Amino acid sequence: MAGPLWDKFYPHTQEVRAVSDPASRARQAAALHRQAAAVADAATAVLDGDGVAMPDPLEQHRLVEELRIAAAALAPGWLGAPLEAQSLNTPLGGVYPPQFVRLGAAQPLDDAQFPALVPLLGTGHLTIDATATDARVFGLLRSLLVRLLAAAPAGSLLVRAVDGVGGGEVFAPFAALRDAGLMSPPATDRQGLRDVLAEAEKWLRPGRGVAPRRSRRDRMMLVVVASLPELTEGEELRRIAALAQQGPDSGLHLIVAGWPPPPLTAETTQAPLPRTTMVSVRNPYAVIGDPPGATYGSIPSVSWLNAPVFLDEDPPAHLVEAVCRELAAHSAAASRVTLSDLLPEPGDQLWAGDAAEGLSTVVGHDGETPLVLRFNDLTPHWMVGGRSGAGKTAFLVNVLYGLGARYSPAELSLYLLDFKEGVTFAEFVPTRRDRTWLPHARAVGVEADREYGLAVLRELDAEMTRRSAALEEAGVSRFAELRLGRILCVIDEFPVLLAGADPVATEAAALLDSLTRRGRSCGIHLILASQSVQVHGPRDFFGQFPVRIALPGGGDVLEPANDSAAGLPLGTAVVNTAGGLGGPRGATRGHERVVRFPDPHADEELLSDLRHKLWGARDPEAQPPRVFAGYASQHLADDPTYRAALAGRALRPAALVGRALDVNLSTAAFPFDASPGRHLAVFGTQAAGSEVLDAAARSVAACHQPRTTRFVIASLVAEGDRLAEALAAEIGHRQEVVRVDAAGLAAELDPSRPGYRVVFGMDATPHNGLPGLRGLLRDGPGQGAHLLSWWRDPRRLAEEADEIAGLLFLNVPAAEVAAMVGRPLEWQPRPNRALLHDRHADRTVTLVPFLEPDGDES
Repeated sequence: MAGPLWDKFYPHTQEVRAVSDPASRARQAAALHRQAAAVADAATAVLDGDGVAMPDPLEQHRLVEELRIAAAALAPGWLGAPLEAQSLNTPLGGVYPPQFVRLGAAQPLDDAQFPALVPLLGTGHLTIDATATDARVFGLLRSLLVRLLAAAPAGSLLVRAVDGVGGGEVFAPFAALRDAGLMSPPATDRQGLRDVLAEAEKWLRPGRGVAPRRSRRDRMMLVVVASLPELTEGEELRRIAALAQQGPDSGLHLIVAGWPPPPLTAETTQAPLPRTTMVSVRNPYAVIGDPPGATYGSIPSVSWLNAPVFLDEDPPAHLVEAVCRELAAHSAAASRVTLSDLLPEPGDQLWAGDAAEGLSTVVGHDGETPLVLRFNDLTPHWMVGGRSGAGKTAFLVNVLYGLGARYSPAELSLYLLDFKEGVTFAEFVPTRRDRTWLPHARAVGVEADREYGLAVLRELDAEMTRRSAALEEAGVSRFAELRLGRILCVIDEFPVLLAGADPVATEAAALLDSLTRRGRSCGIHLILASQSVQVHGPRDFFGQFPVRIALPGGGDVLEPANDSAAGLPLGTAVVNTAGGLGGPRGATRGHERVVRFPDPHADEELLSDLRHKLWGARDPEAQPPRVFAGYASQHLADDPTYRAALAGRALRPAALVGRALDVNLSTAAFPFDASPGRHLAVFGTQAAGSEVLDAAARSVAACHQPRTTRFVIASLVAEGDRLAEALAAEIGHRQEVVRVDAAGLAAELDPSRPGYRVVFGMDATPHNGLPGLRGLLRDGPGQGAHLLSWWRDPRRLAEEADEIAGLLFLNVPAAEVAAMVGRPLEWQPRPNRALLHDRHADRTVTLVPFLEPDGDES
């Protein structure tokens, strides 16, 4: 920074010493705080003209002109020109780093002004003693951001924002830079501040045992604090001070408005930040203190710019928009790759890959070079992280289509699980609009339940055991010699599966640990993906994932000291093949690349052609994947077991009540035989209980040959009347049906008369209003008489509960379920789910109950 232009501003350099004695930190901070306040007050007195002799006006005008010329050379274009007069055609970018920047206009005389510049990037920091709640500070922060972003080479300056009082309003015009990876959403509370500080602290990581190094290709991080969150405590304040001391050597700089913060106690009094230019806001001007390592004054007693400074105002909105738009466009253009760039060449044979030694596909481009990733013994499993909207779905879809185009369904089988509310894998299954599917898919869960995910892991674990036995039986040690296809299981939002300390999470964690450790030797591979990989519980298996892929906001898949994912624009990802380990910034990392990847749906025609091409090449006998759509209702008419019963192929009478949450979505049934207690009770306050009872009765009727049994149907509540009438009409074509009211039901409880009593709203009967009920429950099954009932209040069945073996619970709290069953069961009531418990078999099944089709489904 030496030279004649610097000397015009800072003719006398001085040494800056940091005080770090912990024992006297509070006392020294208070002293420095008082000293800074005294300097600002002294400067105000001088600038207000108290007792100071005015110099020669001609000399002042001459000096102002020289300073204008010097400022134009030090801060050209965006850095120093008035923004209200700045042309939209002024090119962005410039020298790295843009060192000097304008704060406003210094006015030593009424008719003389020059740009007030401070060194910032590459030198130190800036603090302002007022927050952005002051309109002048609000405008200054925006103007500084526009200047620095416009002047820095595109993509070289990353901004992290904090606004604890204003809710982020200062940074609202810069929202377009978020998707470009240049600015994060502003932090507005203490936790957000801590997250920003944690990211900044990663930025400070030094080289291993050597002095920190930077290259011109490096980026800088600028943390801008418009206002600290309320009740920000000493810990965060000390972290800010530490960042100020160490930051400039690592390309980290701060602009902090509202520093020093008002002290809550003597111990929380904060000293001026080290290596910082301080601005004190007065009315109507501001006082600019000396920059780090230099002084404006020609005498030691003057430690400020000896001219009032009028801070720059809020820049024109169209100018901010234009700068942000151009930077975002530059980021998008720099990351443009198409799906065709990841697929085999158009002339190549479909499914030409051999999976014996592993699977491989192109995941993106590093510059002009395609990056190939593999599933093999060295890189068996991948972990992918990225915030919402970062492109995680696009990345996974690219990988699946890339593998699907290279390997046949005999070489590659896919198990796909999505635990979020989304459509990550919906395009790989047949739908009403498109009956095609990805032939490699064996099971697909969309918005899957944790129980379904656990069932998939169990199936994979069983397959791993089978393959291990096959290896031993064949007398070979390498999977490649067995010539079996490989399996890839992709689990999106996998922390949902591991949430809590319940049996589902415990077993899932154990299965994942087993699969990740032993799966590679059996040709079974995993991709775990999530917005955040923070898992409560065992996570030892994370060490089995050498491939870590960090998309924007997904840096937690990397090691804590690895900040490579900071500031990633959309459409890019860090691909690390060393378990997330980093290395010195600026050094070559052979295990890490930043790649660009496309949105596969940007070219819908290409994607549709590829999907239909893969589907058309399948084996004509191939079956579509087993699909579990967590949001979808299940209907009796679609059930294969029910259809078989209608066709006369039922083995024994059974009530079909839903589809179990297993991989095959098998039919959940409660069989009826002569064993004591073979009755079914459905519990739930919702009308869905009547629909499940309706499905159970219809299915039982279908299991009997025509005119071989008898049904007594009663509706004791209004909610059941319509279904009871329709049920009687439907099964009346096949079996004998009798409709009764409450009085008629009492007469039909004779256990010696075979048949089925179907009762909607059984709890509506008066206490002891059905004296024959206990006899029917106790003696009926042995004589072919069974009860199917819906109860809105489970407590009404308390006395007779032990006589009923089949209990189906809908929206019944877990405590009430435990009371009915006699022990706790793993159950959380939720929409469109039920729990079936068979006392005799001691078997419990979570299921999707059979409900009536909606109008648009029927």
